[in-house]
Amino acid sequence: MKVLTVSGSPHFHAEESVSKLMYGVVFSLIPAMLVSFYFFGLAAIVVTLTAVVACMAFEFLIQKYLIKGPLTIFDGSAIITGVLLAFNVPANLPLGLVVIGSAVAIGMGKMTFGGLGKNPFNPALVGRVFLMISFPVQMTTYPQPSVLNVSLTDAVTGPTPLTIIKDGVSRGMPVSELMGQIPDYINLLMGNLGGSAGEISAIAILLGGVYMLIRKIISWHIPVAYLGSAAIFAGIFWLISPEVYPDPLFHLLTGGLMLGAIYMATDYTTSPMSRTGMIIFGIGCGLLTIIIRLFGAYPEGVAFSILIMNAFVPLINRGLKPKRFGEEVKNG
Repeated sequence: MKVLTVSGSPHFHAEESVSKLMYGVVFSLIPAMLVSFYFFGLAAIVVTLTAVVACMAFEFLIQKYLIKGPLTIFDGSAIITGVLLAFNVPANLPLGLVVIGSAVAIGMGKMTFGGLGKNPFNPALVGRVFLMISFPVQMTTYPQPSVLNVSLTDAVTGPTPLTIIKDGVSRGMPVSELMGQIPDYINLLMGNLGGSAGEISAIAILLGGVYMLIRKIISWHIPVAYLGSAAIFAGIFWLISPEVYPDPLFHLLTGGLMLGAIYMATDYTTSPMSRTGMIIFGIGCGLLTIIIRLFGAYPEGVAFSILIMNAFVPLINRGLKPKRFGEEVKNG
C-alpha cells in the first residue's frame, strides 16, 4: 500500500509557494519598519536585526541538532517571527532579552510543535507575552519618538497613550482632560508616539495590509472583523460614558491593534480555515481586546486576545468543517 505523507499547513492550490508568501509578508512590513527606524533610530534597527538573526539561529540549531529534519530557515517564516517580535517590544529593550524572547518564540512557540504549519499559537506573540510576564519593567519602559535618534541607551522614555488613559481614569480623571496629554490623531496615525517599535504607525501598517490584500496573501475577513468588532464594542462604552471610556478611533490608532489585526491574527497556521470561522475568530479577538483594555490589569490586550482565540481555532475549524466531496447530505 502506498503511503502518502501530507505536510503541515498552509496548503494552497496555486502557483504561490510558502516561501513566496512569507517573503511577501516581509516585504509588506517594510513601511512599518522604516517608520520605526525613523522615530527610534539605531536602537530600532539593532533590535530588529538581533531578533531576526536570533530567530533564524535558534530555528537552525533546533532543526539541526534536536529535530534533525530538513532545514527551513530560509523559507521566510523565521524572519517574519523575528520582525514581528521586534515590532512588539520597546526599541530600547536590552538585547539579551530580545535573544531570550526569540528563543521562546521559536523554541516554545514554533519548533516544540514540529515547525511551520504545526504550531497552534502565534510564535511572535508567545515570545512577547513571555517577556511581558517575566520582565514587566523592561517591557513597559517605552522610548518616546526622537527622529533618527542614534543612541541605544539615552532615549527619553514615557508612558504610551493607552497607559496614560488607563492610569488617569483609575485616578478619577476624565478622558477629555487626559486626551490633552496624548498626541493628536494625525500624529497617532503617522506614528509620532511612544510604544513598541513597529506598532506605532497605523498608516504604515495599513499600507502593508493593502499590499497583502492585493497580492492575496491575506483575505479581508479577519482584519475587518477584528477592527470592526473592536470599534463597535469600544463605541458602545464610549457612548455610555465618554468621560470614562475613550472613543473607538483612539483604540484603533493606539497600541498593537492594527499590527495584531493585520499581521498576527491572520497567521495562516493559527487562524481558522473557513471564511465564517475567520469572521468569528476576528470578532472574538476584537471583543477580548477591548475587554482587557477597559477592564483588565493591562492597558493593552491584543497579544492576549489573539493567543486566547488561537486556542479556540481547532474548535472553530471542527464546527465549521465543510462537507467532504462526495459525502451524502441527509435531508430532513
